[in-house]
Amino acid sequence: MRLHLSGLLFLLVISLPSGNGLIGNNGVQVRSCTAVGGTCFFGCRQGWKWMMYCFSVFSCCKEIPLNLKPPQAFEY
Repeated sequence: MRLHLSGLLFLLVISLPSGNGLIGNNGVQVRSCTAVGGTCFFGCRQGWKWMMYCFSVFSCCKEIPLNLKPPQAFEY
């Protein structure tokens, strides 16, 4: 039973908003994060700057300007 609960929890966590989802994802809008111009994800994507925590679980991330992004941020 414990293994089934762990598997279910894992599936729920990977289906929540993350920076690199399989389908398009805009993250979660939290008032404190949007006030600084960011969006909340489980982790910041490449080319995004970490700002602060949202609800102690999510990370508030802000996109880095195009001219300052590292090469890993561009999808080919």
